[in-house]
Amino acid sequence: MVQTPAVLWNAHTGELWRRFTQRLPAVLARLLGVPRGRLRRAVRLSYAKVAEYQARGLVHFHAVIRLDGPEGPAAPPPSWATVAVLEDAIRQAAAQITVPAREHSPDGSSAGSLRWGEQLDVKPVYLSADVNGLSDQRVASYIAKYATKGAESAGTVDRPIRDAGDVAHLAVTEHARRMIYTCFALSRLAPYRDLSLRGWAHTLGYRGHFSTKSRHYSITLGDLRQARADYRAEQARSILGLPAPDGEETITLSQWRYAGNGLRHGEALWAELARQRIITARRIAREREQPEPG
Repeated sequence: MVQTPAVLWNAHTGELWRRFTQRLPAVLARLLGVPRGRLRRAVRLSYAKVAEYQARGLVHFHAVIRLDGPEGPAAPPPSWATVAVLEDAIRQAAAQITVPAREHSPDGSSAGSLRWGEQLDVKPVYLSADVNGLSDQRVASYIAKYATKGAESAGTVDRPIRDAGDVAHLAVTEHARRMIYTCFALSRLAPYRDLSLRGWAHTLGYRGHFSTKSRHYSITLGDLRQARADYRAEQARSILGLPAPDGEETITLSQWRYAGNGLRHGEALWAELARQRIITARRIAREREQPEPG
């Protein structure tokens, strides 16, 4: 299948990124000539990334990688942790990463590996204004643009596909359709069963979230969810004319009442009609299956 390498690439990009983030601190420590323990005490390496589909259905990443002081974004890194050193570490770490990936063959014996491609574009990010690189505002807009794009940009769908028979009726591009079929086909082969490609066929094999970040990159997702919940709660209180909470513990009381069971209001008639139709359909099916005499 021509689409097999593309599907396997999408399925392994998450693992490639995980290994890259694990390798980067070690490469950075080696370039700086310091032990990794000292590096962790002196700087904090963090990132945010989003995944984007190319027109051919392959996933690639856009990432912002930052080097801060040990306390996080509010603390500057030491003078010896420069942009040039970080760029060199990124390029070297990306070049060192490989992920084994079995390639399908008639006897199932061949094996290969996946690695990052040569199209690695590394640019420094500067605050407020462009200075031989990108401004922080431009980067924020850049990342936000790809964060709002989904699998639909690759010509596929945004929901899981339960059955391979449904693929023929999807409103997708023919290239995406072939990649979806490839996901279903590979999911039946022993070397690929652990990839769960059937469940990820709608994302053309990509098995990750479109956006991830390290814990200390910026505000946490938990804080964002809480801010959203507080905002909605304030809206509801304003609409209902309720007072603001006094800060004390809130107790929610719920009461359940038994409403009864069985069929009501003529439902028994419709249930009986449905039962009779099922019985008739089964009887007709049995009669058709019986061989004709003589």
